[in-house]
Amino acid sequence: MSNALHLTAPEGSLLVDYVREFDVPAAELFRAHADPELFRRWIGPRGLETRIDAYDCRDGGTFRFVQRGQDGGDEYAFRGVFHTVRENELVVQTFEYEGWPDVVTLEYSRFEDLPGGRSRLTGRSVHPSPEARERYLATGMESGMAQGYDQLEELLAARAAHR
Repeated sequence: MSNALHLTAPEGSLLVDYVREFDVPAAELFRAHADPELFRRWIGPRGLETRIDAYDCRDGGTFRFVQRGQDGGDEYAFRGVFHTVRENELVVQTFEYEGWPDVVTLEYSRFEDLPGGRSRLTGRSVHPSPEARERYLATGMESGMAQGYDQLEELLAARAAHR
């Protein structure tokens, strides 16, 4: 992929910051984060299937999705609350892996138009402790995010080609 994920996680910090550019306008990028059917098709590492149990991307809405390997093995469930949703601009939400109860992350996603019909996603995850953040990073979080955003780029390119 031509647009790489850039992730920073300063040592001893609660923060993970990331930036990724896309070859579509911010409205398309936002839609892929807000529409449950589109979200299901790209979120997470390659090789996982995602089932959406709840997904109401609005102020105060909730989400829950479950991922499973194509071999039908272990399931991984995630849930949270959308606190602020400004169409095509900002999503602030909580994020919790149900396998690690009481480890709730606050996430900020900003959507910005760039020249030439492109966009930039800028994100920040605030973890409850440096140890919790390190635990997420140790699971391969960066690789999983990069694969998910590559899948998102492929999905958006395919949608644009069919217009």
